[in-house]
Amino acid sequence: MTRVFSGVKPTGHLTLGNYLGAMRQWAAVDQHRSDALFCVVDLHALTVDHDPARVRRLSRQSASLLLAAGLDPGLCTVFVQSHVDEHARLSYVLECVATDGEMRRMIQYKERAARERERGGSVRLSLLTYPVLMAADILAYGTDEVPVGHDQTQHVELARDLAVRFNQRYGHTFVVPRATNPAVAARVMNLQEPASKMGKSDDVGPGIVYLLDEPDVVRKKVMRAVTDSGREVVYDREERPGLANLLEILAACTGGEPAELAEAYDSYGALKKDTAEAVVEVLRPVQRRHQELCADPGYVEGVLREGAQKARGMARPTVDAAYRAIGLLPPVNAAR
Repeated sequence: MTRVFSGVKPTGHLTLGNYLGAMRQWAAVDQHRSDALFCVVDLHALTVDHDPARVRRLSRQSASLLLAAGLDPGLCTVFVQSHVDEHARLSYVLECVATDGEMRRMIQYKERAARERERGGSVRLSLLTYPVLMAADILAYGTDEVPVGHDQTQHVELARDLAVRFNQRYGHTFVVPRATNPAVAARVMNLQEPASKMGKSDDVGPGIVYLLDEPDVVRKKVMRAVTDSGREVVYDREERPGLANLLEILAACTGGEPAELAEAYDSYGALKKDTAEAVVEVLRPVQRRHQELCADPGYVEGVLREGAQKARGMARPTVDAAYRAIGLLPPVNAAR
């Protein structure tokens, strides 16, 4: 079977964008058609200033929401990154294959480093090297496909480059993965800033719909969404980004096409109302299941424990092979 790997980073509360752009696809399609692994990539959350207790809390919440979104431990592997040592083991080996120039060309690093320099500060070294850790996440499992948003495609390309380079220098060890991007609502935008992604790292903001927002909160945020000048409801991502964002969200929630949905509306208010209700209904079963899981923490812990054990068994042969290929001496068996 095709092997799929993807994950969520516990740097903030998961959003509507995470669900429509990724998690729903994982549950409805990927876990059924492939040998799929889904991971809470908590090591990546350490690349910026953070509260340790909050990272732990968000890691648990992210795992619960993955299950609430429909991931079935009987069909896929759900686990936490730091529970599988092979991620960190392989990351260092790949750092010995990657180059400084490749790291500094990563868009997210360039943007964040520039912002910090403007403030007179600096970023952590791990922010520079974390794309290599992401490559290790992918390559350790012989991943064929990585379902990601368009903003993460560059990181999958790095994983491909490192796999090819390692295979050429040290012998065939890694499967060369490819990125796959959802066609509809792959990038849900901020309701107040439609040129910006609806990111979970933003702690507050009326433009971000979180998966655990109460229905009335969801309605308020959607009804206050920024639209564009003019009265006609048309789908035009370039000229009418605010309106296009609402139409894409409605399309993702109802299964329609943004351009066709636009033809049914003659006012922004009606579109916002229908979009708000569609979002509330989409989130309702996720929130209900999340409440059930919170009432049974032992179940979630068991899923993560078994998932880590399974993931470890899958990753270790590949990582051990990479260690041998690059020239590291195998460990000596303990004396009997």
